[in-house]
Amino acid sequence: MSRIAYVDGVYRPHGDAAVHIEDRGYQFADGIYEVIAVRGGKLIDEALHLARLRRSLAELRIEGAIADAPLKVVLREVIRRNGVVNGIVYLQITRGIAPRDHAFPKAARPVVVVTARRSRPANPKVAEEGIGVITIPDIRWQRCDIKTISLIGNVLGKQQAREAGAYEAWMVDGDGHVTEGTSTNAWIVTGDNLVVTRAAENAILNGVTRQALIAIIRREGYQFAERPFTVAEAKAAREAFLTSTTSDVTPVVAIDGQPVANGVPGLLTQTLRADYLVHVAE
Repeated sequence: MSRIAYVDGVYRPHGDAAVHIEDRGYQFADGIYEVIAVRGGKLIDEALHLARLRRSLAELRIEGAIADAPLKVVLREVIRRNGVVNGIVYLQITRGIAPRDHAFPKAARPVVVVTARRSRPANPKVAEEGIGVITIPDIRWQRCDIKTISLIGNVLGKQQAREAGAYEAWMVDGDGHVTEGTSTNAWIVTGDNLVVTRAAENAILNGVTRQALIAIIRREGYQFAERPFTVAEAKAAREAFLTSTTSDVTPVVAIDGQPVANGVPGLLTQTLRADYLVHVAE
């Protein structure tokens, strides 16, 4: 747990940190967030996270938020005050505090919250043995490309996965195509070694780990396509995996209880994971 939190310009003990009851994040989920990995005391892919943060703010038309330069200072200070060497830093910006009304307030100042916490070393069995996912209908709104704090569809899906004994739930649109996981991006490797993930459009969040891995794939010259794929294609794939800030590159070895290929992490997935971990270390 974070010991010190940054709330609206003030560093506070975590137990005393609070926002006003009429903060629009609390009332309307009117805000955005980012989760950035901290490895060896360093922020991983910070520039990509901050670029996505600015895009999300622009899409929600939240104006006047803290600029990147002072924000970087706050992020590092929260990490320092919490003694985080390996973990995550959580950043949230809402439209601000105003009397409850659906329309944008005429005068509101964005509220920034930053927390950080340590994380335990990853369980090596997850990468060595892989994980299982289930598939569920995608019940979310049509702007999943914005990283908003409105996550109830993701929450319900993650709980469904937990109750099914799965690591993650892959959401499926009305055409039968996988969109993404509740907190991860979804990938497959076809029988002819083509790496496939859905294109970054309104149906998915353009994950930062996703972006970093695509750069690695292109640099190394692997066959790659950004396109939709069906649940049936995923189950028939040679390999499958997922990506996120907190999961890195994780092999998927079962979908809805059915093994993917021979039910063990695929060779290309393992190679991509190793390449990504080198990127993180660098």
